[in-house]
Amino acid sequence: MTAAPPRATAPRGAWLALAAGIALYFVAVVNRTALGVAGVQALDRFGIQATWLSILAVAQLATYAALQLPAGALLDRWGPRRIMVGGALLMAAGTGLLAITTSLPVAIVARMLIGAGDAPIFISACRLIPQWFPARRVPVLVQVTGFAGQAGQLATAIPVAWLLHEQGWGTAFAVLAALTAAVAMTAAAGIRAPHVVAAPAATSSAASSTPTPAASSPAPPQPRLGPAIRAATRPAGTRLGFWTHFVSLFSANTVALLWGVPFFITAQGRTLAEASLLLTLVTASKMVAGPLAGLYTARHPLRRSWLVLASAVATAVAWVAILAPSSPRPLWQLGAFMVVIGAGGPVSLIAMDYARTFSAEERLGTATGFVNVGGFVSTIVSILLVGAALQLVAPGTSTYALDDYRIAFATLLIPWIVGVGGVLRNRRLARADMAAEGVLVPPLREAIRRGRRP
Repeated sequence: MTAAPPRATAPRGAWLALAAGIALYFVAVVNRTALGVAGVQALDRFGIQATWLSILAVAQLATYAALQLPAGALLDRWGPRRIMVGGALLMAAGTGLLAITTSLPVAIVARMLIGAGDAPIFISACRLIPQWFPARRVPVLVQVTGFAGQAGQLATAIPVAWLLHEQGWGTAFAVLAALTAAVAMTAAAGIRAPHVVAAPAATSSAASSTPTPAASSPAPPQPRLGPAIRAATRPAGTRLGFWTHFVSLFSANTVALLWGVPFFITAQGRTLAEASLLLTLVTASKMVAGPLAGLYTARHPLRRSWLVLASAVATAVAWVAILAPSSPRPLWQLGAFMVVIGAGGPVSLIAMDYARTFSAEERLGTATGFVNVGGFVSTIVSILLVGAALQLVAPGTSTYALDDYRIAFATLLIPWIVGVGGVLRNRRLARADMAAEGVLVPPLREAIRRGRRP
């Protein structure tokens, strides 16, 4: 059930590889989320309404999600370096194209290029961690990598928003494209994967815990893409990771990637500065919750799903508190709402730990890609639901009132119910598989009782 045998220590090259992966993930998140602070400008630049704005956002997300499994399979075959650097350069090309176009079809193509380039970045960074670091460090370091993504959202909410406001659309996206290309070329020198060889049988007990260069030997035959994907996605624990990612991520993404700024400005009566502050609170919440989620996952590996379900319930309560009243909410309540939904981001990364613990080493990239699809499938559905609902209740306009948003955001109950159901079903199946292998999960009340014993 575990991927690779744990290493006692991490060599110095591990930290360089991790830093390079984190740098690329940082700029990937900035590229991914930049449209979230440009939604109002996009409506004017391309002369579109809510549904087309949703499609512009979804073009990137759908491409990203569709390429997760192929990217994971290529990661298993080629390793992280080539596809991470190539992906970053493809993102730079897409963002550069977005900077110069005023055509909606061309903008959609640009967003698809960004999604294609973004697709392998995070799963490759997650793959580097168990290759280089001891197993006990992996959950926390995955959260540290996610922390870099939250910093990327912070960069979107502050400097990118400032550039858009002060310098305009073209300059802001051109600067972002140049930065992405520069980071890609710099990170290429640091991204490495260790080559590990098994020690001879007579000396296996004294084998070094540090990776050593592999001896030249014929590479094992690689399975075809279809069978490799089916094998990686078969375990119930891996599917539990998919639904964990699905239910935990879509609320924050729907708000941060597209609908948050228009909602706060046009429906809640907030200024652009206040809307940027609220987006920053999502990032701050993720930064605080990330290490806590990582520590909980490392200390309670058999209780990971409880944190997922608790986060889902808290998110539902936060949405009800915002949408039930028919008047704009005070700034502090909007801030509390953003903090609660933001905490779902780190919780979604528990999905990567499910992929690690239920997948074989040779299928880990594909399994990680599969679980990473979940949150983006739910995000795509959510963004489209909100956009379609807005246009249905207020046709012929691009400025929507509070009551319009209350109806539109209520549609997010649909992916929430589907996601919670998926978590509950696959948790039961995963625990049945574990029991068949002799790993029993004691009832929660028994675990609590044990924890109270002196």
